[in-house]
Amino acid sequence: MTQTASGRGTSARSGSRGAGRGTTSTARSAAGTARTRTPRTPRRTAAPAERPWLGQWNSTVTSYYLLVGATGLLTAIGLVMVFSSSAVTEIAAGNSPFKALLDQAKFVLIGLPVLLVAARLPVRWYKALAWPALLVSVALLVAVLFVGSSRGGNTNWIPLGSFSFQPSEIAKLALALWLGLVLGRKQHLLGRWSHVIVPAVPGAVLVVGLVLAGHDLGTALVIMLLVAGAFFVSGASTRLLGLGAVLAGFVVGYAFILNQDGGDRLGRITAVYGECTDTLGECYQPLHGLWGLATGGFTGVGLGASREKWSYLPEAHNDYIFAVIGEELGLLGTLLVLGLFVVLGLAMSRIVRRHPDPFVKIATAAIACWVVGQAFINIGVVIGLLPVIGVPLPLVSAGGTALIMTMAALGVVISFARSEPGAAEALAARGSVVRRSLAVVGRAARPRRRAT
Repeated sequence: MTQTASGRGTSARSGSRGAGRGTTSTARSAAGTARTRTPRTPRRTAAPAERPWLGQWNSTVTSYYLLVGATGLLTAIGLVMVFSSSAVTEIAAGNSPFKALLDQAKFVLIGLPVLLVAARLPVRWYKALAWPALLVSVALLVAVLFVGSSRGGNTNWIPLGSFSFQPSEIAKLALALWLGLVLGRKQHLLGRWSHVIVPAVPGAVLVVGLVLAGHDLGTALVIMLLVAGAFFVSGASTRLLGLGAVLAGFVVGYAFILNQDGGDRLGRITAVYGECTDTLGECYQPLHGLWGLATGGFTGVGLGASREKWSYLPEAHNDYIFAVIGEELGLLGTLLVLGLFVVLGLAMSRIVRRHPDPFVKIATAAIACWVVGQAFINIGVVIGLLPVIGVPLPLVSAGGTALIMTMAALGVVISFARSEPGAAEALAARGSVVRRSLAVVGRAARPRRRAT
């Protein structure tokens, strides 16, 4: 009985064990089947984050800050270098060594409010001002022929008592805005030559002709660059642009170089591209400009230590200020100035590519060819690539009307940068510089609580 009882018990236990093993193996096989049938979910890899500096560079306000920064730095460099290059000659003339510096600072203080106001005006205001500005500038250019005064052989100044100004500098900005308006409105018609020519070409020819009537070839060449930039960005035919360039080159070369009385311009060209023999005449200024650059070397002789500015280099604080920069600040100083103009060009090219308004595109291209093109002409003259033309270095050379109108033109472009897609919202979200600065000062002045 015991055996029977024990045997039954044993068989029951063995049965339960067998049932347990069968259940376990069935579960394992089911789990294995589930493992094989269930597809594996792929692991998610985190997308590489955008580098912060790249996001800042490609932001909607990049053009705005590049324009503001480059304009401010070039203006500050101009103040320093005008004082450094003119102090000796002012003392020799019996004046205060700060005379040229104070004059330059006065014009900067006049141009700064003009720039700030121009940077705040909306685009529609410039469209409304385009025609009146062109008519006023043409009237002033006509007045130069009757009441204008001459300087350096060019009749391009209107005297007003102790003050005088250049209408040709005002005409640059007026023509840029006017070309942007008339070409921007006819975008869908510019495939026809008649719509490209009228009224843009007669208006541009009138302005250039009035400037050439005052024998100011340098300013006329800069205005031609301005016009070429406006037509190129507008989408005009390249054949028409090429024909216009050939005609302009023929007129300038034949009427104002080959047939000029005295042959001064032809002598300047041969002095650069031919054999330099008259070292005390046509070759004097280009040679001393190159000597100044060569003396500076890599780091320069030091700020204020130029030798060429001791009445050896004519127009040291004006047309040839780049040579003094090279002598005192060396190759590094010249590359800094050159790089800042490249930054201006890049910022304005971003506006041309990003802005949806054809008026803004064309006007910005015209102003870019004016400012950056004039800078490269001036630098090309100093380094011996171009003959002496007589145009100042924008924002850097000593000047009155040229400095004020250049600042006004850059203020217009800054206004265009503020109206880029998304730029107005981004600038409004960041708040004003004064408000952010006061907030930082307030947090710094606030006493810290000690941890208890």
